[in-house]
Amino acid sequence: MPKEIRGNKKNSPDKLIREPHRRKSHRRTTSETFRMNVFGSDEKQCVGYSNLYQMQEYGYHPQLTCTQPQIILLKEGTDTSQGKPQLVSNINACMAVADVVRTTLGPRGMDKLIHDDKGNTTISNDGATIMKLLDVVHPAAKILVDIAKSQDSEVGDGTTTVVILAGEFLREAKPFIEDGVHPQNLIRSYRTASNMAIEKIKQLAVSIEGKSLDEKRSLLAKCAATTLSSKLIGGEKEFFAKMVVDAVIAIGSDDRLNMIGIKKVPGGTMRDSFLVNGVAFKKTFSYAGFEQQPKKFLNPKILLLNIELELKSEKENAEIRLSDPLQYQSIVDAEWNIIYDKLDKCAKSGAKIVLSRLAIGDLATQYFADRDIFCAGRVTEDDLHRVAAATGGTVQTSVNNVIDEVLGSCEVFEEKQVGNERFNIFNGCPSGQTATIVLRGGADQFIEEAERSLHDAIMIVRRAMKNSTVVAGGGAIDMEISRYLWQHARNIAGKSQLFINSFAKALEVIPRQLCDNAGFDATDVLNKLRQKHALPSGEGALYGVDINTGGICDSFANFVWEPALVKMNAINAATEAACLILSVDETVKNPKSESAQGEAAGGMGRGRGGGRGRGMRRR
Repeated sequence: MPKEIRGNKKNSPDKLIREPHRRKSHRRTTSETFRMNVFGSDEKQCVGYSNLYQMQEYGYHPQLTCTQPQIILLKEGTDTSQGKPQLVSNINACMAVADVVRTTLGPRGMDKLIHDDKGNTTISNDGATIMKLLDVVHPAAKILVDIAKSQDSEVGDGTTTVVILAGEFLREAKPFIEDGVHPQNLIRSYRTASNMAIEKIKQLAVSIEGKSLDEKRSLLAKCAATTLSSKLIGGEKEFFAKMVVDAVIAIGSDDRLNMIGIKKVPGGTMRDSFLVNGVAFKKTFSYAGFEQQPKKFLNPKILLLNIELELKSEKENAEIRLSDPLQYQSIVDAEWNIIYDKLDKCAKSGAKIVLSRLAIGDLATQYFADRDIFCAGRVTEDDLHRVAAATGGTVQTSVNNVIDEVLGSCEVFEEKQVGNERFNIFNGCPSGQTATIVLRGGADQFIEEAERSLHDAIMIVRRAMKNSTVVAGGGAIDMEISRYLWQHARNIAGKSQLFINSFAKALEVIPRQLCDNAGFDATDVLNKLRQKHALPSGEGALYGVDINTGGICDSFANFVWEPALVKMNAINAATEAACLILSVDETVKNPKSESAQGEAAGGMGRGRGGGRGRGMRRR
């Protein structure tokens, strides 16, 4: 029998040390073999049957147990983090992203200069542009990048607002998470507060329906000016606001954004920019003979083509078998007849302007010049469709049976010099479903930022026309919603009151940041706003931050307006982003598959040198 060394009764049965005697042949006894077959070779992990009766004799009654095998679910090297520290880490990452764009909010917001690895430099204070260029890698912080892009594509403005609000919601939720509050309690209260805020915005919104065209144009210009006031071209906001409103009204109910073209021409000043109630695009490549073509027409007919008007010699896959050398001339004449037949049909259609998406060669250019016809080839597809929408023409894929119904028209066509570029301009288009803004300026970075600013203003005016409701800006609507939620939270029992109060406090970040970015005393201004908004009967509901004086003013009376849809979408998107981040309690980061890359490299090596080449002797 194996020898056992037993401690006192206080020792645990697991402390028994077995020292089996081995024969010289080192063969195990029958009992040892049985124990190993049942429990494995590691006797420290199991209590053997041979010890069971001895343990019971000394008063021990252990259960026969074995350690469970370890279950591996994730690949080795996988990084997992969970629990409260992980949630707090995600909140800190989102707060850091919000702090980046915080200083760009409002008319006195600062700009960001971003220099990428390719050497491109971008100057912008647009939230969506900054978030896109930052190249955020944190998985939770990427959610704020996504909501900024969504806000930009949905309503065009409010991208900075939505990121700041989401970061502030999480900032207010962080102390509760650290104190052990369950995230779902916060999520329920935040969503309740968000729904109440949206309903309050609908009550405070002012409709622009039923107004005359001049009144509606003035209201829309105020909305556009509010958006442009925080942009790089804010100094000329009145000039560009009128231009944006005219462009949006020109396209009417058409929802296609590409119907408003923005053409950038370096040089000149911002005041040199102008609006074309039609189409304008840069002069395309032209062949010899173009100089003889007329450059201005009154009430011309316009033919739009998607075919090639060029004589080409077939160099590949061309084979002609002739029985008589004299037949070669007839084949050459046939090629010329084909191109001349197309050109004759274009001229007989009565069109004075011929545009094609494909090339118009030198032969066709000289042919049209002899007949006082203007032509332009390689017109971009976008510009060609805009010309079709404006002039009422139809793009043709053949010149056969061209009738008057497929031809477009305009009041004036001219080729005009703008800066260092030549532009083809179609004015007085009958359909009037498109417009073009020719944007002038100094540096390329300035023009690009001006284009982004005009894009935001165009989107804002379109949304205001479609939804026909506006609210007071300058932080007025945010302060009024905050007051409303504070008052409503008094009637709620339990912890939900604290959570809704934190939501209401987070909304005050908008007027506070407007003051900070303008260099004002945010605490003093917020105290004045709280006093105004606390007046009975809603007398101060429209008061916001006065950027010009550093005090407060009636934002609606001072024409600081923004579409109600922008504010509703910003609060809703920021709330959902905050709730999404609060609902994540674990992050799993998979390691890079180095083995797969190694196998691919090894397979490539075998493919290059492992096989036998052609002609190699078989081994």
